[in-house]
Amino acid sequence: MQIVYRFEMRPTKEQQKKMFHTLKLCRKLYNRSLSERQRVYKETGQGLTYNKQQNMLPGYTKEHLEYKQVHSQVMQDTLRRVDFAYQQFFAKEAGYPRFKNRDHYTSFTYPQVDAIKKTFSKPGKIYLSKIGFVKMTTHREFDASQISRVNIKYHGGKWYANLTAEVEVLENLIDSTKSIGIDVGLEHFAVLSDSTEIETPKYYRKSERKLAKQQRRLSRKKKGSNNRGKAKTKVAKLHAKITNQRKDFLHKTSLDVVQSHDIVFMEDLKIKNMVKNHYLAKSIHDASWGTFRNFVEYKCHRYGKIFLPVPPHGTSQTCLCGANVPKDLSVRVHRCPACGMVMPRDLVSAILIERRGLEMLAA
Repeated sequence: MQIVYRFEMRPTKEQQKKMFHTLKLCRKLYNRSLSERQRVYKETGQGLTYNKQQNMLPGYTKEHLEYKQVHSQVMQDTLRRVDFAYQQFFAKEAGYPRFKNRDHYTSFTYPQVDAIKKTFSKPGKIYLSKIGFVKMTTHREFDASQISRVNIKYHGGKWYANLTAEVEVLENLIDSTKSIGIDVGLEHFAVLSDSTEIETPKYYRKSERKLAKQQRRLSRKKKGSNNRGKAKTKVAKLHAKITNQRKDFLHKTSLDVVQSHDIVFMEDLKIKNMVKNHYLAKSIHDASWGTFRNFVEYKCHRYGKIFLPVPPHGTSQTCLCGANVPKDLSVRVHRCPACGMVMPRDLVSAILIERRGLEMLAA
């Protein structure tokens, strides 16, 4: 299976200049590739494939000598991004591909690291072809031989190396008594079927308030002014900080759940459909339910545990005795008229999720 290591980089001023220049050239190539596809389709009614555009690359780089400063793999990956954007569009997973500006093209990728032998030949550094050895803060160990691709991303005023590794799934003897049901929510981040309540960290809310304040300041700045540019940078850095805080919380929480249990059940929620409710959309996105579920699922696979999504129908409207107990979102306490049970509604849901999951496993 694949996992991604993310490390902060500390390039020199000269290296940063080269990295920004690489981003600029890749963005130009992306937009040119998209424009070429549109032109050919308009003139002939036929689409351009990735292979056709890749075959055109050598001629294009001869005409535009500045592309000699960009590794061929990086340029090929840029064309793959355009091709993938079209695939997503035709599969109705995304809208029609758009041209990218500087704010929306912030990374470049070396897709075949094993072809560049000295990528990790110096401790604490990563070699980027056409750029050089760049300092990298490695806060955890990794096996360089497992790295298959390297993505370089500029985010929130910092550079990061995202290393994709091919790792083996660890074997584990499953203890069927160590199961847990998880109900994600808005009052608590999540409630487990053993009655554990996981709260959203307070520092995350504090950062959100700071972001709202900076965004108000940005809106008052004159467009094109230096002060607006500075305010925009502050907003970008706060966005990056919140993203990092959220991911750190989700990684630690999901790891704790997976390491403590052998079988994990979660509702198979359709997040895309849920965010159509405009009153809940922001809260659902902020809670990152989908990301948390993905983290739990891949960690279960990584450590040889069992992850099973459970149909969500009725988990919030059913009592443990089986009686139907309708209630809207504002009602936080479950009260069953049939058996008299009084319990927090999220805990009831978590227990029902675990029960359903165990029934599915036994079937």
